[in-house]
Amino acid sequence: MVAAAIGAAAIGQITDGALLIVIFATSGALESYATQRTEDSVRGLLDLAPDTATLIGADGTERVVPTVDLTVGDVILIRPGERVGADGQVVDGASDVDQATITGEPLPAPKQAGDEVFAGTVNGTGALRVRVERPAGETVVARIVAMVQEASTTKAPTQLFIEKVEQRYSVGMAAATLLLFAIPLALGADFQPTLLRAMTFMIVASPCAVVLATMPPLLSAIANAGRHGVLVKSAVVMEQLGAGTLVAFDKTGTLTEGTPRVTEVRILPDIVSSESELLALAAAAENPSEHPLARAVVAAAHKAGLPLEHAEDFSAVPGRGVRARVAGHLVEVGSPAHLLSLTGQSDVVTTDVAALELDGQTAVLVRLDGQVAGVLGLADHLRAGAAQAIDQITTITGASPVLLTGDNPRAAGRLATQVGITDVRAGLLPHEKVDAVRALEASGHKVMLVGDGINDAPALAAAHTGMAMGRAGSDLALQTADAVIVRDELSTVPAVIALSRRARRLVIANLIIASAFISVLVAWDLLGDLPLPLGVAGHEGSTIIVGLNGLRLLRAAAWRHSDTNKRHGKGEPS
Repeated sequence: MVAAAIGAAAIGQITDGALLIVIFATSGALESYATQRTEDSVRGLLDLAPDTATLIGADGTERVVPTVDLTVGDVILIRPGERVGADGQVVDGASDVDQATITGEPLPAPKQAGDEVFAGTVNGTGALRVRVERPAGETVVARIVAMVQEASTTKAPTQLFIEKVEQRYSVGMAAATLLLFAIPLALGADFQPTLLRAMTFMIVASPCAVVLATMPPLLSAIANAGRHGVLVKSAVVMEQLGAGTLVAFDKTGTLTEGTPRVTEVRILPDIVSSESELLALAAAAENPSEHPLARAVVAAAHKAGLPLEHAEDFSAVPGRGVRARVAGHLVEVGSPAHLLSLTGQSDVVTTDVAALELDGQTAVLVRLDGQVAGVLGLADHLRAGAAQAIDQITTITGASPVLLTGDNPRAAGRLATQVGITDVRAGLLPHEKVDAVRALEASGHKVMLVGDGINDAPALAAAHTGMAMGRAGSDLALQTADAVIVRDELSTVPAVIALSRRARRLVIANLIIASAFISVLVAWDLLGDLPLPLGVAGHEGSTIIVGLNGLRLLRAAAWRHSDTNKRHGKGEPS
């Protein structure tokens, strides 16, 4: 542009040269503004978290401290109307918290003891005491910022290809400019119009808009996904997410919450009088145990409002169960195989155990003073919205997801029926999950795997793209995955796929717009008489258009639009 302006001035076209610089400088400023919008929107998230928080000391005193000095285990006071200073768990108080900045929820979420709150969210009318669970650098907001900034330094394959072609194209364009100037002069053409035509060609044929066509949509999509709880680690991943043709899910901790719950209580009336009595006895005996099944039994008793007696002479045998004295009775809770071997087979009990296990549940036997009193059925709880997410993914990709799990076939089949998955591959060891993923990709699919555990990490690495559950996920799974679902909300999986596909369509649209502008302006210059300022305006205008077009995905409406369309069965957004 500088060379063109100097050339214009050299032949007396001072006004055209000055106008060229004005248009170029103005468009450059607008382009710079456009490309900074993503980074600014992400950096703005950091401003949501307050700089200070009210720390409650061990003696109950209060003092204001910088949030960066908070450590895990500290208890902070959140007064009405204040922003939460750290990610943590409510230990006392009740209030409604506006989480729109983190979760996108339009209405405030009720919070009470045991609920999680996020830094940067706004407290309502109640006061909360919150125990800090993450240091300042590891809050949801900080992780979003760090990962989006890291992603912004990467380049998608489309961008790398464009830049590679652009280097050769630029050399060719420079050579064509010299030829367009030298050949007509050699044939006797006038100097001034020949130089103007060559300079105009050099400007309008420049690939600025083509180069800018790719990254703004992808980086905008990354920022938008980050605001809605999906951390995409690179522009490469954002481009790949929409290319997936088949989604595979792990079961425990992914489609389910990963924590068992009591689903059925079956009693022998001759031994205990009610289901509540059996559950209370079992929970009292299990109360000292840290086993997940024991915690589930105790939680079920608490939920039912049952008082628990003190357990004496407690003992536990791994793989078999526990025993304790409760209110003078010997209570044993454990595996049916072990306890029935001590008691002897009972047709009623054996039938109950078989029925529960056939339904995909885990059966736990309860004995009272040496006699079988009943059976508890426990099962992992399905995540909220799992079935809807599966249905939306099927609509978007055109293929029903696959279930890959190490769990037994009965439990896997039961859950698959609940969520609408027909292709179930159960009993898989970690290396067998990898084999399953590779087999699916060998059949022509690009597999996106969603998992959470250490055993999922090899398959996450082997898949075309891998997504890990942020809360339940192991450190290895989080490091291996290409994207992280921060709040473990399965509804974000179809939403981010749709967002990626929309970003890919915007990239294609931008490339078409840029190519069309270049083609029309070059043809006008070669075949007609394109004024230099008009050529600059057309070239810079196309650059601004593609930049702003890509930034459309920064809007919150881009995420809501895709989510609304999928809920109504309309597929992807346009």
